[in-house]
Amino acid sequence: MLFTRDLRVHDHPALVDAVRSSDEVVPLFVLDPALLARSPNRARLLLEGLRDLDRALRGRGGRLILRRGDVAETALRVAREAGVRRVLVTGGVSRTAVSRELRLERELRALGIELRVLPGAYAVEPGAVATSSGGAYRVFTPYYRAWLGAPRRSVLPPPRAVRVPPEIPSEPLPDPAQVRIDAEDLLRGGEEAARQRLDRFLRRGLSRYGERRDALEEGGSSRLSADLRFGFLSATEVAVRAATLPGAEAFLRQLAWRDFYAQLLRHDPRLAWRDLRPGPARPAPQLDPEVALEAWLRGRTGIPLVDAAMRQLWREGWMHNRARMVVASFLARRLAIPWQEGARLFARLLADGDPASNAGNWQWAAGTGTDPRPGRTFNPVRQARRFDPDGTYVRRYVDELADVPPPLIFAPWREPALLASRRYPAPIVPVAGA
Repeated sequence: MLFTRDLRVHDHPALVDAVRSSDEVVPLFVLDPALLARSPNRARLLLEGLRDLDRALRGRGGRLILRRGDVAETALRVAREAGVRRVLVTGGVSRTAVSRELRLERELRALGIELRVLPGAYAVEPGAVATSSGGAYRVFTPYYRAWLGAPRRSVLPPPRAVRVPPEIPSEPLPDPAQVRIDAEDLLRGGEEAARQRLDRFLRRGLSRYGERRDALEEGGSSRLSADLRFGFLSATEVAVRAATLPGAEAFLRQLAWRDFYAQLLRHDPRLAWRDLRPGPARPAPQLDPEVALEAWLRGRTGIPLVDAAMRQLWREGWMHNRARMVVASFLARRLAIPWQEGARLFARLLADGDPASNAGNWQWAAGTGTDPRPGRTFNPVRQARRFDPDGTYVRRYVDELADVPPPLIFAPWREPALLASRRYPAPIVPVAGA
C-alpha cells in the first residue's frame, strides 16, 4: 500500500482493498527530499500527518514503513524486498503522480506484480464524468450539473487490523518540529486534527456557510483545504456527511470546484504552467516587475486589502478564498505580472498548495482559464468595502492601520499625513474608483 496524498485510515479504498485481499500489508510512504524542500509549511504538515498515520496504524496492530528517495524507484525496491503480489495506490492528477503511476505499472508488470490504482482523492474522480465528446469540462456550470448527478461510492470504515511483516525495516519518522516553517500560525497536520476541524465545521459553520463564506472578517471558511490536499480527510466522506445537513449546497459547490480543476489537470498536466486559453492583453507594466512582485509578496503594496491578504499568507500559510482572488487579480491585471509567478510563490507558502486548484484559480483570476468573463477584474478597495465593511480583516493583519476606522482604512492614501505617521506605504499603482 503506497501512501501518497491519502494520509488517513478512514474511508481509504486502497488501504481497505489491501487489508481485505492480503494476509499482510506493507504500508509504505516514500519521503522524496526534492519534493519536501518545495514548501517548508507543507513539509511540516506532511511530517505531522505521517506521525499521525503511524499512530493510527499502530493502534490497529501495524506501523508505517518510511523510506527516503525517489518514490517510484523506492516503491519498486520495497516491493521486491517484501515479495508482494500487488501494489495499491490512490490515483493522482499532477504530472508527477501520473508519470509515477505509469512507471510503476510498467516496471511492476515486468516483475509479475499487479498495480492497482484506486479512487480516494476526490468526491467525483477525474474522468468519472465527461463531455459528450469524452473530454474534460472547461466550463464549470455544466460540469457541476454532471457532478451532482454522478454516482458516489460508499464511505468505508477504517480497517480494524493491519498486519505488517515484522521483517520489513523502516527509517525513523522525522521530527516535524525540526522543519523551519514560514508561517508562525500554521494549523496542525494529521488525520486526527483534520477530523476535529471537520466535525467543528459541520456542527457550527455549515448551516451559515453560504452567507458567510465570502465575509473576510467572520471566518466563514471551512479551513479544510489543506486536510483535503494531504488526504487527511476523504473528499467523499466530507461530501456525504455535509450533504445530509442544512446549508450544504454552497459548500458542495466548492468541493465540486476542486474536482473540476482536478479533471482539467488530469486531462492536460501542462495547465499547471500553460494558459488554458489566450487571455486578455496585459497592460504595460507601470513599474519594475521585480520591485512590484516583491512589494506584492511582502504585503507592502499600499493597498490595505492586498497587503492584509499577503500578510495572512505569511502568518498562517493560508489565505481566505475571496482574498486569493483579489491578490491574484491585482498581480496579473494591475501589476501586469504573469500569473505563473504568483502561482509559484503561492505553491511555496500555501499549506494547501494543490497543483490543480492553485493553477486553476490563478488562471481564472488572470483571464486565461475557465472564467466565462475573462476580462473580469477585482477592485481591492471595493472588495474591502463589501466583504470587510468594518475593516476587521485589514486591522488584524496590517498593524500599521490597526486603529484606523472605515472608510479611511480602505484608502488611507487619502490622508497623506496618516501614511507618514503610520509608516505605511503609498499605493505602488493607482486604484481605479478608490
